[in-house]
Formats: sequence, C-alpha cells, structure tokens
Amino acid sequence: MTRTVRVALVGLGHVGRAFLELMTIKRKTLRERYGLELVLTGAADSTGAAFGAGRIDHANLLRHKRAGRGAGQYPRLGHRNMPAVEMVQQVDADVLLEASPVNLRTGQPGLDCTRVALGRGISVVLANKAPLVLAYQELTELARRHRAGLRFSATVCGSLPVLNMGRRDWVACDIQKIEGILNSTTNYILSAMEMGRDFDEALREAQAEGVAEADPSLDIRGWDTANKLVIIANAVLGCSATLDDVDVLGIQNITPDDLAAARARGQTIKLVAVAHRRDGEYRFAVHPAALPLDHPLASVTGWEMGIVWHTDIMGVQFAKVDERGPMPTAAAMLRDVIDLYADVMER
Repeated sequence: MTRTVRVALVGLGHVGRAFLELMTIKRKTLRERYGLELVLTGAADSTGAAFGAGRIDHANLLRHKRAGRGAGQYPRLGHRNMPAVEMVQQVDADVLLEASPVNLRTGQPGLDCTRVALGRGISVVLANKAPLVLAYQELTELARRHRAGLRFSATVCGSLPVLNMGRRDWVACDIQKIEGILNSTTNYILSAMEMGRDFDEALREAQAEGVAEADPSLDIRGWDTANKLVIIANAVLGCSATLDDVDVLGIQNITPDDLAAARARGQTIKLVAVAHRRDGEYRFAVHPAALPLDHPLASVTGWEMGIVWHTDIMGVQFAKVDERGPMPTAAAMLRDVIDLYADVMER
C-alpha cells in the first residue's frame, strides 16, 4: 500500500525549488522503496501563499517560480501578500517543510510557522536554522506536547548526516571535542584564494552556484557556522547553548598573504567550529585556524564540509561531504520526511 503524505512548503528559494524538483525525480523511488506518495497542499514565499482544496501540481508551481512569479500569483490558488504563517494556520498538511531565509534577529517567518505547525500537531522539517538557534528548547517541547515530529538534519552541513551521527551513532560515548568545517561558502573562498583568486571573485562564484546568498555576511563573518555549532550543542551535546556562548570570528580579514604564509609553514587556514569539553563544561568557538596539513580537516577543500568527532570509546572519527548547489540540502529534507515514517522504512 502507498501512504499519502501531505506537505506544505514555506520558502521557494534555491532549496525550496530543489525540493519541488525532488518530488518529481524521486517519486518512483519513494513509492517503490518506502511506500510513500508526497502531495503538495500549500506553498508560501515573499509574494504570498498558494493553497486551497486538494493538491497543488508541484511541477507546475516549479515552472511558475522559474518564470519569475511567486506563490501569491499562482493561478486560482494564489493569495497575494498572505503571510506564510496564515497559510500554515489553515493548510491541510501532515508535514511542514520550512526553508525560508535565516533571520537571526527575530527568527521570522520560520519561527512562528514552526510554532503554529507543531501546535496543530503538524510535523516540521527544517532547513532554516534560525528557529532552532533562537528557540530550540521551546520547539522540542512543543513537538513533544503535541506529538508532532521535528526533524532538522538539513540545518547542519546539508546532506552530511552530522546530527544523525551525533544523536544516533555515538551511543554511550562521551564526546570530548568536535572540530568542524561547517560552511561550504567560506571553505570554497579560502581554497580559491589559496589558488590565486581574490576574495571578491571567489565570493561571486559561490553566489553563482546558489550556495552563497546575495547577502553573504552570515557566511563570511562566521555566524552561519556559529548557528550550526549551537544546533549541535543543543541536539547532540545536550547543552542549552545560544549564540552568546560562542566566540565568533569570520574570514573577512584573511588575505592571500596570510594563506601563502601558512602554506610556507606547512599549514592551511580554515574556518573551524570547535566544541571542547574542559572541566565538565563545553567551550564553543568559531575562528580561522592554521591547521597542519596532516590534520583531517586540512583535506576538506573547495565546496566540501567536514567534521571530526573525538570520543572516549569510539575513537576519533572523521566524515566529509562534497556538495554543490542546493540539491543536497533539499535531499536532506527529503531524508527527514522519510525518517518521520520510519515504520515504512522497515518494509
């Protein structure tokens, strides 16, 4: 039997559009392997929302967006200028996919959309980090109270299952230290600068790939990496950490001369997130670090991201991913949707 899952999508940027594409290209796999049929019942972006009776043709919505039109202008079902949270209050859905832009000041619209969905008993899959960074404890409690699922593996390193490894695989471990390159934009820029390109040229290439946003300050100044470190701290390490607990320094002052000097010393400069346990408490930092070339993270180049786990009983483990463009992050959201129906995966 095939189980129909009604999904509503907030955010039709790079990641949201990639998810719509996945609904088409992975439809057969979802049916045959997991017994799932995903049906789009609502979508919202900065122009408004599209929803109503029955399903939305997700492929047609994708064509509509690629033609430069928004959800609010969608034929027959469009509601111009309707805030996303109003769509979430009314839409018939089993799962909300939240992929709106990160807003660290207020968390909106993602935070209220997540609150409303969980309050209605609708499960939530997040690609947007801000709701978790600003209200992790509140949202996990809301999900528990209303028996709704809350998944967010896409918020940290996209398709690399950092949170899944930390929460599921390091059972009975004491994690002594985590080191990670968690932002592909800054890693690409530093790698390109090592090869002779200047900062602005490398940044433009990252924006053209759809990885860096038009305003890349969250990446460049280290805050995107800090967001991910806060989520790891809460979800894996069990710390009620906030951004105030993280010492943050970005790559905005790194020059080609700095990189050349490091290379002459047998080192490479990376933007590294660190959680280090000392005297029973974790310290958190994000900073450019000069790593020896035999350090695992020194091999993380270009668009890659990676993480090193230092554990007491499972040794030191290293994982990395080479992901380009928004598709891997959308794929991580799809992974989370499937995970919400784990009983189906056991077929």
